[in-house]
Amino acid sequence: MKGIEIGIIGGTRGMGRWFAGFFKKEGYTVLVSGRKTGLDIPTMGKKCQVVIVSVPISITREVIEQVGPHMKKESLLMDLTSLKGEPVKSMLKSSISEVIGLHPLFGMAVDSMAGHNIVLCPVRAGKWLDWLRDILVKNGANIIETTLERHDELMALVQGLNHLNSITMGMILRESGVDLTELKRFATPMFNTKLAIIEEIFTNNPRLYAEIITLNPNMHKILDLYEKTLSRLKSLINKRNRETLTELIKERSIWES
Repeated sequence: MKGIEIGIIGGTRGMGRWFAGFFKKEGYTVLVSGRKTGLDIPTMGKKCQVVIVSVPISITREVIEQVGPHMKKESLLMDLTSLKGEPVKSMLKSSISEVIGLHPLFGMAVDSMAGHNIVLCPVRAGKWLDWLRDILVKNGANIIETTLERHDELMALVQGLNHLNSITMGMILRESGVDLTELKRFATPMFNTKLAIIEEIFTNNPRLYAEIITLNPNMHKILDLYEKTLSRLKSLINKRNRETLTELIKERSIWES
């Protein structure tokens, strides 16, 4: 299947650009399009045997609805978004092609996918699933196949809760009025690591992190738990109840088998 053309909508930046480079190294012809460059979306759908949508979450559905009707039945439509439910359902509705949701669980800074996790949600897959699996496994990726629902449920913890904590900490630091230069003089290695994560979120594409949190349908459950837990901790801390807090921390956890 080396003769196929792979089209990446949003392939001029971000993970779309990363995968454009990846597939080129694999020997495939890759066509990329951005907001002001490359093929228009309908032409991409008609011309390419594989089309990958890699645009911001908030416009993913709109782009899928533009490209989907132009895809052939024997072609493959995929997305790279951090949420799978709505994008994949939109691909199923908008196209007659094979459909696979793909979520690489790594960022653009890595040189290779070797040793990194990639989630596949094959919902209408035939010949293309083996093709995709083979390429990813050959390059050392750890493949996880799951449903749309389970993916989004777990991402509410892996990404939603994770980023929520970082954003909360960043906002508290900002509201505290502390001078960051002075704060760094007192920083531990762990604190410096957290500061670097917060800086990444607040300065590099904050829209992405905002969409991951606000558009995941499972976040309301996380927020309820977050609020309940924080309220309980606040009560214990205000009472200086270190004994009960210690016991809470020591309770059997997910790290114990």
